[in-house]
Amino acid sequence: MAFSLFQHLSKAPTNPGKAIAERQFDVADLYRGPLGEEPGAAAPEMPALDEKLRQAYFWIINSAIISPHYDIEYNDAPPQVFTLGDSHSPLTLPSAQSYSSFILLPLLTFATRGKCLLIGGPGRGKTASALLMGILGGYSVKEVRRAMQHGHPQMTVADLLGNPLPADLVQAQSMSDIRIAWREWLGMRVKIVDEYNRIPTRTQSALLTVMGDNYAEMLNHLYECPDAAWYLTANDDRGGGTYQVIEALRDRIDVVVQALAFNPRFLGDLLARIEENVRPETLVPPQIIFTREEVDQLQNLIRQVEVPEGVRRRIEFFASQFEFCELGGAQFEYKTKDTVRLAGVEWSAITGADTGRDRLKDLGCQTTNGLSVRALMSLLLYAKAMAYFRGDSTVMLEDIRQILPFVLHDRLTPDLDAPFFEQPGHSIYRSDRFSWLRRLFDLSCDEFNRLNLDHDDPVGALSAEFRNGLDGLGAAEVRGRLQKIERLINDWGNGKKLYGHLYDDLLKLKYLHQRYTNYLRWLRTR
Repeated sequence: MAFSLFQHLSKAPTNPGKAIAERQFDVADLYRGPLGEEPGAAAPEMPALDEKLRQAYFWIINSAIISPHYDIEYNDAPPQVFTLGDSHSPLTLPSAQSYSSFILLPLLTFATRGKCLLIGGPGRGKTASALLMGILGGYSVKEVRRAMQHGHPQMTVADLLGNPLPADLVQAQSMSDIRIAWREWLGMRVKIVDEYNRIPTRTQSALLTVMGDNYAEMLNHLYECPDAAWYLTANDDRGGGTYQVIEALRDRIDVVVQALAFNPRFLGDLLARIEENVRPETLVPPQIIFTREEVDQLQNLIRQVEVPEGVRRRIEFFASQFEFCELGGAQFEYKTKDTVRLAGVEWSAITGADTGRDRLKDLGCQTTNGLSVRALMSLLLYAKAMAYFRGDSTVMLEDIRQILPFVLHDRLTPDLDAPFFEQPGHSIYRSDRFSWLRRLFDLSCDEFNRLNLDHDDPVGALSAEFRNGLDGLGAAEVRGRLQKIERLINDWGNGKKLYGHLYDDLLKLKYLHQRYTNYLRWLRTR
């Protein structure tokens, strides 16, 4: 009885608002019995993969991992908001189906075969969550536990990847004669590394190769690894491990999820597990276990989700806020925070000399770095996965808003001395990075709307004109376009302060000017 309770899956659709395809007439219906079934009828049709993914989510949150923290909030009507405590903390009751990031983000990582870092204190369910993802991938509990890599200060590359066979070391005439006994976990489609920040730096480099390039290397031998979902755990993501995590390894992580504290109001659920002697990972319903082909299909379906132009433009505008640093370099292209970082200049020296802009208004002043290409790709992929999970064929702006803090948690570093954090009520963002990032995105969208960039975007118009192609353009038309670019740059240069989004627009204008210049030169030589 207890087992069936823990394995229960709701027969009702998990997303009631999703349209159900109309049932088509089938000649076989004429031969069915009075109950609509025929002897030896085939098993009922399996649910669509997005529905199966949602069934997995609701089984985990209702029967496996106790996580009552619905921090990914969606609304289809104005929500109820209550203000509580001396700090006037808002408590929002969402009006649409909302989710726990601690369950949903690992599940989206499973669907996209991404890389997820779970952070939080001991005993918060980080390893248990990762373990369940391995079981959803079709592995037994024993296989997942044996394949889990446990970080420790003495971990060597051989511990991580495998060992050369001793007999070959003695008898081999060349490196190619030495066979390697590779570790079995390298071939799995779900990989778990527990306490990854306790792994020595040299071993981290080997782990980086496996994570980033899907192969392991030892003694000139290569092992090609399959695409996999990665789960890494750390008790403290702020230097609490034995070793500092190398920057390149951190950048390979797609999302960071915090395991929040256990709510004692749910102690009865723990008591039931003790009294019934059950462990949820041993009771995963077979209906929510995915085959390799289904995960491949999931990836393809997620990639097909559309990102509308209006949503993409707001992502572009947001991303353009952070890299620009006017005093970072003399040549225009080198006016970036990365130039400052590579030169080893103290960040405070740069910010102290920057007196030209409104440092409270400029969102770029809140960070010490910009966004990498990999961060933006992770954001787009996980936003598509979020929309697909919710049963949508297009990404909404709210999907970006909800997923962005988890993707950029370790990608955007706040400048805690920035004026923004000194504002009344803003000091709390120094510790709550997830809320700060969501607030940052909201401020960016407000500025986008204030500038009316949906309807007044001259750089967007010039870019669209260029995308139509150059074939058939005459010299007079090209010169006219060059003049439009030069006139726009001149207008912006008349007393206008430089901000990140203008910097990127100006570089785009220089790019277009160069392409037209090269084409005009080609026309003349013809």
